[in-house]
Amino acid sequence: MYSHNMVGTNDLAASKAFYDAVFTAVGGKPGMLDEAKGRVTYIHKDGIFVVTKPINGEPATVANGNTIGFLMENPAECDAWHAAGAAAGGTPCEDPPGPRPFGDRTLYLAYLRDPTGHKLCALHWMA
Repeated sequence: MYSHNMVGTNDLAASKAFYDAVFTAVGGKPGMLDEAKGRVTYIHKDGIFVVTKPINGEPATVANGNTIGFLMENPAECDAWHAAGAAAGGTPCEDPPGPRPFGDRTLYLAYLRDPTGHKLCALHWMA
């Protein structure tokens, strides 16, 4: 049922720099800029992620309580994603990257806020 995710931004250049960094750190490609629509599109491993200036012309706002998760292949990808994002204008949040118990399994999680304030998570299911 899931097809894509789109987040708003008030600074397309800052958002493109941030998302280019986090996605290329895990093997993705820089985003495709559509200046006419004011958006950047990322396609990686059949996932689509779009950053856009709001179509209605209003300022972009952050959804309180919302987290967007990106599945990673191993803890090293989570760490690379987190380091690249923090270096490219993201803000670390939650606990530092690391394992977290989840029922009878363990997750490796890394959290950032993008330049607009959207909360993001890199997630790896550990064995």
